[in-house]
Amino acid sequence: MKQLKLFITAILLMAVVTNGSSLTVAKADSPTKTESFKVSGNCGMCKDRIEKTVKAEGATSAAWDSKNKMVTVTFDPSKTNVDAFSKKLAAAGHDTEKYKADDKVYNALPGCCHYERSK
Repeated sequence: MKQLKLFITAILLMAVVTNGSSLTVAKADSPTKTESFKVSGNCGMCKDRIEKTVKAEGATSAAWDSKNKMVTVTFDPSKTNVDAFSKKLAAAGHDTEKYKADDKVYNALPGCCHYERSK
């Protein structure tokens, strides 16, 4: 009889511990922010490079529109920002509203990627 009580107690204790350990405090998802800004480019290669560059800098999603020359990025503002994206894009050869790509980097882009630059 003692063994049965001990066995039942052990089962109940395990059930409580198991249920308790599976309970987690609901944590609010990190807030995301979506912003768009101008990025110079021409072609599909530019699109790939622009989107990959901002994703590597922390964007969770990115879409560059070749018609209006705008990239739309979604990101966690506690980890990165538009200024960081703009700097990385300029370093990759694409002028932005804030930063101009170095001429050497721009000139190293494939010919189809040479967009009209403002002086």
